Amino acid sequence: MLPSSPKAGLYQLEDPGEGEGSGAHMISTARVPADKPVRIAFSLNDASDDTPPEDSIPLVFPELEQQLQPLPPCHDSAESMQVFKQHCQIAEEYHEVKREIALLEERKKELIAKLDQAEKEKVDAAQLVREFEALTEENRTLKLAQSQCVEQLEKLRIQYQKRQGSS
Repeated sequence: MLPSSPKAGLYQLEDPGEGEGSGAHMISTARVPADKPVRIAFSLNDASDDTPPEDSIPLVFPELEQQLQPLPPCHDSAESMQVFKQHCQIAEEYHEVKREIALLEERKKELIAKLDQAEKEKVDAAQLVREFEALTEENRTLKLAQSQCVEQLEKLRIQYQKRQGSS
């Protein structure tokens, strides 16, 4: 039976002869947005008691490629049910691995950006060191020129004072 709300996205396997023991099942389908998880729920009323009862089958994965989607099981076969459950488990693991890969790729991008920033800062620091060395050398040269000018000025004052004293 399909849920009354199309947003709920719940598929259920129905037994068309409910209570009649026909054993035949069908899948009701409806369009569900791709980003919404879909659950398959069913009851195995005519299943033997050695099969553990489960409230629902694991998620069907809309993000999986069509050929990777778990196929509905044959309800008359315990082996088919087991294969279906294994397929769903593998699909869940596949989904988890893909999610981890996406997270790791995002982390890789972040680390590359940090590395690029660190390299840029390293280049900037090296450039600043070069600029500092150049400015230090320029400062030393200017101080030397200033001291030479001060000496020359003193010599000129002395000469000027000698001229003033002799006149």
